[in-house]
Amino acid sequence: MADTQAKIEDKSQAEPVDELAGSEAPLLEHLIELRKRLIHCAIAIVVLLIVCFLFAGQIFDILLNPYRSIYPNPGDMELIYTAPQEFFFTQLNLAFFGSIFLGFPYLATQIYGFVAPGLYKHERKALVPYLVATPVFFVAGAAMVYFVVLPMALGFFAGMQTDEIKLLAKVSEYLSLAMTLILAFGICFQLPVVLTLLAQIDLVSVDQLKKGRRYAIVGILIVAAFITPPDPISQIGLAIPMYLLYELSILSVRMIERRRKAALAAQENETA
Repeated sequence: MADTQAKIEDKSQAEPVDELAGSEAPLLEHLIELRKRLIHCAIAIVVLLIVCFLFAGQIFDILLNPYRSIYPNPGDMELIYTAPQEFFFTQLNLAFFGSIFLGFPYLATQIYGFVAPGLYKHERKALVPYLVATPVFFVAGAAMVYFVVLPMALGFFAGMQTDEIKLLAKVSEYLSLAMTLILAFGICFQLPVVLTLLAQIDLVSVDQLKKGRRYAIVGILIVAAFITPPDPISQIGLAIPMYLLYELSILSVRMIERRRKAALAAQENETA
């Protein structure tokens, strides 16, 4: 009897413990958890929407700086709206934009909290840097628009004025352009994050990225042509950073592969 008990104990010690054992939950519990987190996200967005609507004037003033930069004399700048309700709905759009921009870290945290229980410990640790990198690259893309691309694009458009034809922009159209470019650049700047994450789960490799470089260039130019205004400055302003980020992704994936090979070599040495 004692020998049998000892064998059972030895077998239990030899078998690896599954970190996810016992964490399975029925579909209904997953749906309840998803609903709870979606409600939290919706509440956060609504609260931020109200706050941002109260400060819509300040947000508008910040987004107006690139437009001011094309006028040597700020007093010459003028924006119009042509419908009584247009500026009110423009302020709502500004508030919604601000709520998404400010609430993104919380939304990402809720997504991570929903996904994390289904991941192994090392997978959860590997995912944390991407939660940090995602808003950093998004802000980098937004800053690229705010300080470089948008002033250059507006200067290009303003340079088309003549003595008879003057630029008199609608406030809703200008803000729509600015917010669209900020969101588009912020999303496109996630390219290194996405490719590196795919490399972590063995879906892409350095060789694949190198072989697909020419196709990536074509895809980048197509994306830049579709999501930017029809001017060369905006398109080049998005295409060049995206290509540089693609090259950065190759370096990041190479580091992951080297780290993985080093870990495998260490395991082989331990087993030997």
